[in-house]
Amino acid sequence: MREFGYRRARDVSGALALLAADPDARYLGGGTNLVDLMKAGVERPAHLVDVRELPLDGIEITPEGGLRVGATVTNSDLAAHPEVRRRYPALAQAVLAGASGQLRNMATVGGNLLQRTRCGYFTDVSKPCNKRAPGSGCPAVTGEHHNHAILGATDHCVAVHPSDMGVALTAFDAVVTYETPDGPAESPLADFYLPVGDTPHRETALPPGALITGVVLPPAPVAARSRYRKVRERASYAFAIGSVAAALDVEDGVVRDARLALGAVASRPWRARAAERVLVGGPADGAAFAAAADAELAAAKPLPDNGYKVTLMRNLMVAVLTELAEEATR
Repeated sequence: MREFGYRRARDVSGALALLAADPDARYLGGGTNLVDLMKAGVERPAHLVDVRELPLDGIEITPEGGLRVGATVTNSDLAAHPEVRRRYPALAQAVLAGASGQLRNMATVGGNLLQRTRCGYFTDVSKPCNKRAPGSGCPAVTGEHHNHAILGATDHCVAVHPSDMGVALTAFDAVVTYETPDGPAESPLADFYLPVGDTPHRETALPPGALITGVVLPPAPVAARSRYRKVRERASYAFAIGSVAAALDVEDGVVRDARLALGAVASRPWRARAAERVLVGGPADGAAFAAAADAELAAAKPLPDNGYKVTLMRNLMVAVLTELAEEATR
């Protein structure tokens, strides 16, 4: 690791000024991803601007009945908060599934949103990677890709987004708030992550130098009956090979509302809107759930060694939706 400067920001405006003074600087939250990338030589910031002690560590109910979560809230505090567990249980479950207790105690909400892919070609600086070195190629297309994307990928990049938290936030229409030198701004999470296209190195719509200040979850009564299910290669802490965040509102056997997002299948948390359209207004039964999964996965374009993900995700979606429907009848 090369030498770097370190400054601790005291307020949001000070943090913005410190980063503006050096385009090679990076914000530092818990450091659970950035520091690893620095050790590997993927990230090489000249300075780190520590934002951990900024007054952005609160969780509060909004006047509309949603939740506002500060960017420096730790993953542990987010998962344990009673209003998160009551209003958006799938979010709490996703965070608990996402890392070990030690990492959750350090990792922040803002940092979680900005974590980068764990693709082995990206983290190995001896290998080409369009995400790390634009124009160098994507060796995963013909190489090791068993846990790579089946939706939304291109020949330029087939890596998947690693966040569990982001999948649940996507299902519930979360909005990212941030501060820039020109003032505050916000972006729906659906627009926050950019499509791969031919520029996979451009991962988010966050302007240069902007600082994430929090996430707003709009009120969503359906979210109170929600679940996050993650499939991984070992039972202990591991990244997903597929995950689902789902919420279902069922009355008299008919789906009144549904929210569905998928993880570890694309370069960003994947909102399953085709599946939602099939579900709403239809019967809450296994055949309808399978039809919804098939509608979403019709766009899948698996690689030679990850076609199993299509079957896995179909079964996972049907299983989670079935559990939620059965729960609604109790």
